[in-house]
Amino acid sequence: MTLVIGAFTIGFILSLLALGMLISFRIQRYCDITVDGSITLGAATAAVLLVHGWPPWAATLVACGAGALAGAVTALLHTKFRIQELLSGILTMTALYSINLRVMGRSNVPLLDVPTLADGPEKLLRRLTGGAESIGVVGWSVPTRDLAMLLTVFLAVAAVAVALRFFLLTHLGTIIRAAGENAQMARAQGADDKRMLVFGLAVSNALVALAGAMLAQYQGFADVQMGIGMMVWGLASIIIGEALTGKGSPGMAIVGAIMGTILFRLLIAIALRWGLDPNDLKLVTAAFVFAALVLPHWFGSFGRRIFGGRHHA
Repeated sequence: MTLVIGAFTIGFILSLLALGMLISFRIQRYCDITVDGSITLGAATAAVLLVHGWPPWAATLVACGAGALAGAVTALLHTKFRIQELLSGILTMTALYSINLRVMGRSNVPLLDVPTLADGPEKLLRRLTGGAESIGVVGWSVPTRDLAMLLTVFLAVAAVAVALRFFLLTHLGTIIRAAGENAQMARAQGADDKRMLVFGLAVSNALVALAGAMLAQYQGFADVQMGIGMMVWGLASIIIGEALTGKGSPGMAIVGAIMGTILFRLLIAIALRWGLDPNDLKLVTAAFVFAALVLPHWFGSFGRRIFGGRHHA
C-alpha cells in the first residue's frame, strides 16, 4: 500500500507538470523545453524560502511566480528577439541551471524539520484519529504523514484542474487556444498572438514550478539535477492521457493528462518493485515515449493496408 500511496502522490504532483506542458505543447503548439529548468527553479525557490522560515503557502506561491518569469523570458526571446522557439527554450534552461545553483547556494538543499503544505492536513487527520501514527486504508496501515501529503496534492491538483478548465473556456482562454491553432487567423481577428504566447508560457511554467515546489516538500530536499528528463516524463503522460480520453474538449484533455501521469507513475513504480535498475529509468521512459509516438502510426498504416486492400479487392 505504501508503494501505491507513493505512486499516487508523485503522480498527482507530476500531473501539474503535465498540465503545464499541455498548455505549451498541445494548446499553444510551442515546443518549450524550459520545463527541465523551471521545475528545478520551483523546487529551489520553495526550499530556500522554507529553510528561511517562510510559510509553506507563501514559499510555494513565490516559486510559481519564479516559474512564470522563466516562461515569460522564453516567450520574449522568441517574440521580441526572433530566436527560434527550440533555441529560446535551450537558452533559458541553460541559464536556469546556474540560476538554480545561485538560489540554493549549493547543489542540494535538505528540508529537515521545516513546515510543509502537508502539515495542516496531517494535524487534521491526527485530530480525527486521536493522534494515530498510521491509518487503516482497505486493510493496510498507511502512515498519517503519507496520507496527509496525498490529500494535499490531490486537493491542489483538483483546484488547478478546475481553474484551468474554466479559464480555457473564458474569452481569454479561447483567444489563447485560437492563437495556438492558427496564429495568422487570430491576428486577423485582432488578437495579439505574441502577447498570448508570453502569457501562456508564463502560466505553463508557473504550473511546472508548482510541481517542483510540491515535489521538494514531498521528497524532503531540492536538488539541482532533479529536473533532468522531466520534459520527456510530461510528454509521456500527455500521450498516455490522449490514448485514454482522446483529443476532445479542454476538460477531457486535462483529465487525460492527470490520468496519464498517475498511470505512468504506477507502471514505473511496479517496474522498480520488480527489479528495474533505477539507472535505467530515463532510458525506459524515453523508449516508452518513442513507442507511444510511433506504434499508433504503424498500426494505423498496417490496418489501412489490410482493410483497404480487402475493400479494393
